[in-house]
Amino acid sequence: MTEIVIADDDQLVSLSLKTILEASGEIHVLAIGINGKEAVHLYQKHHPSVLLMDIRMDTMTGLDAAELILKEDADAKILFLTTFLDDEYIVRALHLGAKGYILKQDFESLLPAIKAVAKGQSVFGNEIITRLPDFLSTASHYDYYADGISNKELEIIELVADGLSNREIAGELCLSEGTVRNYLSAILEKLELRDRTQLAVFYYRHR
Repeated sequence: MTEIVIADDDQLVSLSLKTILEASGEIHVLAIGINGKEAVHLYQKHHPSVLLMDIRMDTMTGLDAAELILKEDADAKILFLTTFLDDEYIVRALHLGAKGYILKQDFESLLPAIKAVAKGQSVFGNEIITRLPDFLSTASHYDYYADGISNKELEIIELVADGLSNREIAGELCLSEGTVRNYLSAILEKLELRDRTQLAVFYYRHR
């Protein structure tokens, strides 16, 4: 059973989500909040498997709430469920370390997305993926070598950006999984990034 907290300023939406998700028999909603401030409090109180949160909310936005939560708990699994496709929101959500960003109108994908995020996977709707070309069009070249990134580490960055797992990268480069993990930890530290998702976004933004 996946335990979640929902934060949305539309209580009707929250209650509908609770009813529908719990009807699946796979989700238990621990609590519901109406803004980012309540989301922070409820996360600290319940430590849910997944925090399902809107972006635009009164008092405190979902993005601001996510930033506070992830500063305290880098392993927090936050899935944004919103109606907004603004590039600014998408990029900030990714850089903060959110595990997912899907649109409310893509409701059929919500339950699989929650289950995937609970397992540590990152989930982004097709509409989000299609925004990547827009990000790329404004990208600027980045000097990885100035940050001490080696050729081998750059290869790993590119494979992470292609969506390969540590095992797949190890096979591609004839390395052990442990060695790949060590490389990845060093890369994240050098670039001051939180996780693989941020690394992939960083790569696409600066390709």
